[in-house]
Amino acid sequence: MTEINVTGSGTEQDPWVLLTPPGTSEYKMYRDENANPPALICMVGSTKLSYQLRCLEDLHAMLKQHGDWMPLGSADEQKTAAEGTVEAWGRSTENPVGGWYGLKKGLRGRFGMYIPPLMEALGLAEVEHNPKNNRMRAI
Repeated sequence: MTEINVTGSGTEQDPWVLLTPPGTSEYKMYRDENANPPALICMVGSTKLSYQLRCLEDLHAMLKQHGDWMPLGSADEQKTAAEGTVEAWGRSTENPVGGWYGLKKGLRGRFGMYIPPLMEALGLAEVEHNPKNNRMRAI
């Protein structure tokens, strides 16, 4: 298992600094509990994505129930997510919010790229770090 080095405390002033699962790109995330709904803000360069904060608990619960490794399947909003992936679940009408966890239309995808490393850093999941086709599972 790869050792996770994450810096930051998850505030806007001191965001978490994370790496994508393959370890190729750095990005920052922080909690905005005053947003409506409460959000995770993800800064990828100058691009700002946001996801419902509850996705951390919801994804952890789903992975625990799933009980095994699940492919990440990251995809942009405009592309179809592969069935049975974390990305597909993050936009499914069958998840606890009944659709997208992403909050900004046009930038609601990439759930399977940016949420898993944070969950790993928080001790909620184990994530693979291969060049591609990574998976995750609940801890």
